[in-house]
Amino acid sequence: MNPEKHFIPLNIAVLVVSDTRTEADDVSGKTLLERAIEGGHSVVSKKIVPDNIYQIRAVVSDWIADDAVNVIISTGGTGVTGRDGTPEAIAPLLDKTLDGFGETFRLLSYQDIKSSTIQSRALAGVANGTYVFCLPGSSGACRTAWDLIIKDQLDYRTKPCNLAQLIPRLLEK
Repeated sequence: MNPEKHFIPLNIAVLVVSDTRTEADDVSGKTLLERAIEGGHSVVSKKIVPDNIYQIRAVVSDWIADDAVNVIISTGGTGVTGRDGTPEAIAPLLDKTLDGFGETFRLLSYQDIKSSTIQSRALAGVANGTYVFCLPGSSGACRTAWDLIIKDQLDYRTKPCNLAQLIPRLLEK
């Protein structure tokens, strides 16, 4: 951390992809919401949508088009079952992928869930100047991703570099 820099809060939208979760029993979305707020950021929206590529894409597209949203974090739908379609919904919307995110996430997850981490299709990228992170649906996966990767990358003070400092340059031509 660079103590000479001031923290810059970002506006984060959280999407829970699930056919079964409701606000009453959603743990993963609440985990992300709480961690974002504890980290000093603003959560500007939180929604739950079913595992439906077009419903996922519609919500994420709206947020990508909203200049007030800096970061979108989804949880759920990144597995390999027939209903898991978050990567298929999101990948076509991305201008650039952050391949290192999925690779790093699986490396870190291996410590907890061993070879089961190969089932995760976690991904991240940039769309219209907005960072998009797609996480597995477990609260443990959300904690791993936020605590060990996302939190520091969304903190402008993180050295040697971070994603937050690049936000003003994401739409450069």
